[in-house]
Amino acid sequence: MSGAIARDLIAGQLGDVQYDRFLLYLMGPYKSFNLNYVLTEEERRGIDVDELPGPLRALFQHRDEIDEAKAMLRRVQGALRTDPGVNAFLAVDVNLDTDEVDAVTQSIEYARRANATVFVVPFLGHNFGVGEEAGSVLETIADTHGERIVFVHEAAVTSEMIRSARTRWDLRIETYETEAELVDTVRRFVVTTMNREQFGDLERLE
Repeated sequence: MSGAIARDLIAGQLGDVQYDRFLLYLMGPYKSFNLNYVLTEEERRGIDVDELPGPLRALFQHRDEIDEAKAMLRRVQGALRTDPGVNAFLAVDVNLDTDEVDAVTQSIEYARRANATVFVVPFLGHNFGVGEEAGSVLETIADTHGERIVFVHEAAVTSEMIRSARTRWDLRIETYETEAELVDTVRRFVVTTMNREQFGDLERLE
């Protein structure tokens, strides 16, 4: 999978935007975490959900909204494709069969070919798999692409993996409270990266 082929493959399967050649890879959980799916019925009966603090109570709610995490990624993607108009994409947007190239290798290649990569870590997301995948990406390309990568996690999320990523790879870490703050944070990172490519110290990707 050569760089030129990979970038053309990604851009060719996405809709037109103002900056078609600026690829923004968005990584994050596609499903919301919900304790109703983890606990047994007997365990659930012993818990008064209404009496729990807000963040814990949220882990039991939205039982029918298991795709909210993915929906959030789609909203963030749409906002960034509109302003500043970059080619934001999720892994599922690129039609590569995982039988041909496994999911982790795909993520590594997408991050390697992208102008910027953002790991989004929401409080209600199934984040363990994302963390494992992010670790594989960072282990492979952080030395060469670290300045093009940012972790943006919801303020309520604490993770040893995030802390170790900051220490091990000097990775940029941001937090957000609301989805609007998430979009603004990612947008600032994207615009900064675009400016650095055009006027500064980052090599342009073709």
